[in-house]
Amino acid sequence: MQPVEEVDGDGVSVIICARNEAENLRQNLPIILEQRYAKFEVIVVNDGSTDDSMSVLTEYKGKYGKLIVLEVTDGGNGKKRLIAEAVAAAAHEKLLFTDADCKPATDQWIRLMTGQLNGAKEIVAGYGGYRKGSGVLNSFTRWETVHTWLQMCVMARGGAPYMAVGRNLACTKQAMRRAMNDPVWTALPQGDDDMLVRCTATRENYAIQDDPASFTVTTAKATWADWYAQKQRHLSTGKYYRLHVKLLLGAYGLSHAAGWLSFFLLLVTPAAGTVCWLWGARCTLLWLAQYRAARAVYEKDVLFLLPVFDIGWMMYNFALLPYIAWKNKTTWT
Repeated sequence: MQPVEEVDGDGVSVIICARNEAENLRQNLPIILEQRYAKFEVIVVNDGSTDDSMSVLTEYKGKYGKLIVLEVTDGGNGKKRLIAEAVAAAAHEKLLFTDADCKPATDQWIRLMTGQLNGAKEIVAGYGGYRKGSGVLNSFTRWETVHTWLQMCVMARGGAPYMAVGRNLACTKQAMRRAMNDPVWTALPQGDDDMLVRCTATRENYAIQDDPASFTVTTAKATWADWYAQKQRHLSTGKYYRLHVKLLLGAYGLSHAAGWLSFFLLLVTPAAGTVCWLWGARCTLLWLAQYRAARAVYEKDVLFLLPVFDIGWMMYNFALLPYIAWKNKTTWT
């Protein structure tokens, strides 16, 4: 397959922020640098790594003319500062973001993720999945990712885009600069993906890319403690969503919890038979939607524990409520 032909000025700047990611950079960076696309650059912002990251980047810079390395020695916990450095250095109007631990599904990733950034579209949200592994944590992580993807797509197609995943996100430089100039942008050191959407997305300028060839994949957290810390960080952005989005998401979470709690309480009443029929209809419709979403992103195997995960999501919301409602996770790694 030949590189895609482009018009003048249709280049792409791929941006990756990395700290102590030597092995991930060694494995994943060549796949990004060898994408089938006519004009692109890859900007890696090395945030004061103390491992072999800089050695890996120096080695690849000698092999690939498309690689640009920015060294930041005092980035602290401010990922947004790293992004600002990369955006300022970017040569192209189209920006594509991913993480050092992410691998594009195909060599068509850049083309597919940025192809809609023409005309009215300024933000394209893609799917960032996790590799299949062993254990309940891996299955729950992948199911929760599918669930979030389904929720994100439904909200966007209903005219209320509210989030994206920084592992696989494209936007125009103009949109990113508008977000960076918004006071909400500085509320957290991380959350650049959701804050970009919060500050600049509309029903007209936001798009979903659901072609499987555009997906990225990374390795899920191996322990519940690491997973919990990651979710604290991810959910810290929720309190900054627009009011109508918070109301919709809150209503969904509350109705989900109230439904399960009511179901268990009513099982010991004379209405138990009716309750089972009604709740069974609810589960059938909801789980069918989740099955279709999981099939579309090649995650059907996570559905064997769907009833358990559906209940687990209620406990997940209670456990992480402080970070959803008022607390901030102030680190990005």
